[in-house]
Amino acid sequence: MFLTYEQFLERLAAVRAAIADACHAAGRTPGSVTLLPVTKNHPPEAAHYAARAGLPAVGENRVQEAREKKSVAALSDLRWELIGHLQSNKAKLATAVFDRIQSVDSPRLLDLLERAAAEQGRTLGVLLQVNAGRDPAKSGCALEEAPELLERALRCRALRVDGLMTIAPLDEDLATARRAFEALRTCRDDLAARFGVALPELSMGMSGDLHEAILAGSTQVRVGTALFGARGQPVENNAA
Repeated sequence: MFLTYEQFLERLAAVRAAIADACHAAGRTPGSVTLLPVTKNHPPEAAHYAARAGLPAVGENRVQEAREKKSVAALSDLRWELIGHLQSNKAKLATAVFDRIQSVDSPRLLDLLERAAAEQGRTLGVLLQVNAGRDPAKSGCALEEAPELLERALRCRALRVDGLMTIAPLDEDLATARRAFEALRTCRDDLAARFGVALPELSMGMSGDLHEAILAGSTQVRVGTALFGARGQPVENNAA
């Protein structure tokens, strides 16, 4: 059974408190970090809950699932962001479904998205995904490849590069995540200075490591489990 809206609001309050605590520890204002609810594997009600609570966007991992859910939800003011790995054969469909794609990690994918966005007559927001933790199990370009990827992205007229994204290695030691997040922030700062561009978005941090991400400079945390619970698991009011 999916959680009720009231249960969602309790979880949302707990997540916002965690964000505020991390911002306080980092000497930042809570408004400097946005929350992206991750609705993957959850019913369309999850998107409705987010919109009803005033959250401007949701994150999804799969193109087909998002397309179907977006059609059912029918929320014209809600933005949809792709945070999962994007296969090249789904680039055109993804461009039509999503308002921003966070998982751009190769020149080929850039070219496909550029072509699709141009054909659709739109400017597509993108984040470049960097494997800042050097985890072989994670997608993303290597830190050393980021300058070349950004240079190519900046030549794409139908794409808008908003910043960078990373997923930290899965490790019980949160210091591992913190190092990956700090590496992405350093990468962003170096790229912004080198190319003379603003790269304001640093999408990093999820339910289990958002504190470390915010301390390292995250501007957006992607939270699913703490808001909606794990799919197939019983709902608990105090899960945060």
